[in-house]
Amino acid sequence: MPASQKIPRVISITSGKGGVGKTNISVNLAYCLAKLGKKVVILDADLNLANVDVLLGITPQYNLQHVFLGEKSLNDIMVKGPGGISILPASSGVLEMADLTEQQKLYFLSEMSELGEQIDILLIDTAAGINKNVIYFTLVAQERVIVLSPEPTSLTDAYAMIKVLSNRHDVKKFRILINSAHSEKEALAVFRQLTLVADRFLETLSLDYLGYIPFDAKLPQAVRSQRLVTELFPKSNITLMFKKLGRQMAEEDILPQSDGNINFFWKGLFNI
Repeated sequence: MPASQKIPRVISITSGKGGVGKTNISVNLAYCLAKLGKKVVILDADLNLANVDVLLGITPQYNLQHVFLGEKSLNDIMVKGPGGISILPASSGVLEMADLTEQQKLYFLSEMSELGEQIDILLIDTAAGINKNVIYFTLVAQERVIVLSPEPTSLTDAYAMIKVLSNRHDVKKFRILINSAHSEKEALAVFRQLTLVADRFLETLSLDYLGYIPFDAKLPQAVRSQRLVTELFPKSNITLMFKKLGRQMAEEDILPQSDGNINFFWKGLFNI
């Protein structure tokens, strides 16, 4: 690979269960990163139940289904969102997209390699659960952010996700983000519960506390308006925390990952 070739930072935002606010995390974090001057693309990787476009109030003409059918390129389907972010929208209600074939995955890699120079950060908003597509899109990232809420079921399902990725795919480093916590004390208590279970049953695992996003009644107001809470309520507590998280991530010195999973995405790093 040429030394000058730009390698984007790839971050998957995933969860063990639905309803923890993963997509809201993705779009609002993307908005804050873009405001800091980053070229940010959101990949809606919930391929048959798309919701990034719904949250943003946009109606894309084309989506990833057209890419996987070979009808459009990723550049063709990319749409602009608030704050200068770009979105690769998914399809909705298309059962065939629920389980990608190996050929489709390889074709997608080829398409992604064409976007590398245009991107600083790619945020992959995965579907919830532990199906093959979720695992695939989680594995191709350099960084994996697991989102969970204070609910006990969220904790259980987040642990299940980490267990599968650790035991079956040898992923040993995760970043943990607690959503809808009423205080940092509550968020840290959830994180400690997760680490206690992981330390007991899983070996050589690194769980990094990324932070928390507070519960805020302004979020459902923004969702109903199909606007970002960070855009609609710029001085709210939740927006301040998103900005803090964005600055933290933008300023990080990211070292190359030893597991090489980014190789799956930008084929210039390995021979397909």
